[in-house]
Amino acid sequence: MARSSNSKTVRPVETRASDQQAPNPVWFKPLMFGFMIVGLAWIIVFYVSGSLYPIPALTNWNILVGFGIMFVGFLMTTRWR
Repeated sequence: MARSSNSKTVRPVETRASDQQAPNPVWFKPLMFGFMIVGLAWIIVFYVSGSLYPIPALTNWNILVGFGIMFVGFLMTTRWR
């Protein structure tokens, strides 16, 4: 019985240098931690000032703004290498 000429050989996957993930830029880690700290500071200032700061018109929405800023920092942790 003759073997079919359509048989394919399986080759191992080669990794290219461009496929490897490059390290983060120098500014990435300070910005990531900066977002987390600024968000925490926003919430602390809101509670300590008795709703006078950072933005009095937002009232309790200041908490959401603070958590939103912190959330950006936490999302950045998923891209940290």
